[in-house]
Amino acid sequence: KQRINEIIDLTGLQDEKHKKIGSLSKGYRQRVGLAQALIHNPDILILDEPTTGLDPNQLEEVRQLIREISKEKTVMLSPHIMQEVEAVCNRVIIINKGKIVADGEIGEIKSGNLLRNQIVIAEFNAPVSPERLMQIKGVSRVAESENKWELESKGGEDIRPAIFKFAVDNQLTLLTLQEKQQNLESVFHELTKK
Repeated sequence: KQRINEIIDLTGLQDEKHKKIGSLSKGYRQRVGLAQALIHNPDILILDEPTTGLDPNQLEEVRQLIREISKEKTVMLSPHIMQEVEAVCNRVIIINKGKIVADGEIGEIKSGNLLRNQIVIAEFNAPVSPERLMQIKGVSRVAESENKWELESKGGEDIRPAIFKFAVDNQLTLLTLQEKQQNLESVFHELTKK
């Protein structure tokens, strides 16, 4: 009984504990599912799409509950929505056809380092041709976007120093020089489409 009361408190079911599960909202039914999984105090909790079908308030409440649980337990999520991963997880493993194709912290995966490419946004104080930018060591692709340049590298090397050197050598002022963060969904597509 003590454990049941602890789990009811943890999952926020105090006001609903007297109701039948069938009469609860989707959000509270998700909480009951979490409570059932937690009652025996497992070391590892595996959740398959725990926030599917929730309204925005319920979504945030269940995310917060998962964060709280993860302070003491290993929580593994299997969502299909990458924004959910970004909102809740601190480590991501991407599996493609039974093989791990990415394993790391979210920032590391989004940086593109696992794809061995880097995208850098550069803005100069004067016009520069794409042909000149392609001469920068390590740059494999150049695209213009809103008066800024996206320069991509397919190697593991950081191309920002080479871009800076290019600007200095050509007497240009760099107004912007930053690594572009990809979203998790685009990284997932890139890693699993092959």
